[in-house]
Amino acid sequence: MLILHIARREEWEAEQTDGLYSPANFEREGFIHASLPEQILGSAQKHYRGQRDLVLLGIDSRRVQAKIRFENLVGGSQQFPHIYGKLNRDAVIGATPFEANSEGEFSLPLLVRQWQQIADAELP
Repeated sequence: MLILHIARREEWEAEQTDGLYSPANFEREGFIHASLPEQILGSAQKHYRGQRDLVLLGIDSRRVQAKIRFENLVGGSQQFPHIYGKLNRDAVIGATPFEANSEGEFSLPLLVRQWQQIADAELP
């Protein structure tokens, strides 16, 4: 299953000698926020409006070594995938710049369709 994570470019591009990624808020929150493809635009509008230098990560959930829990910690019925551990970089199918347009709206990059096909394919 494909899950998506919005990262700050400098955090994603930081040297990771152990092959693991975690955002700055990981130590405080204890997990990495993620979304399903149909949830990502709502998450982007709510949490990243007006921010620059963002990267969208496509993650194959089958390759994530940490525990993934689907939950909603703020109320509501929609369940979001949370990664309870650092993200092994080899679970990331791809990364692409993720910027809002001039009106501040995000749109789903076309690459997400390709990532979805990879995540849906049988593992070797």
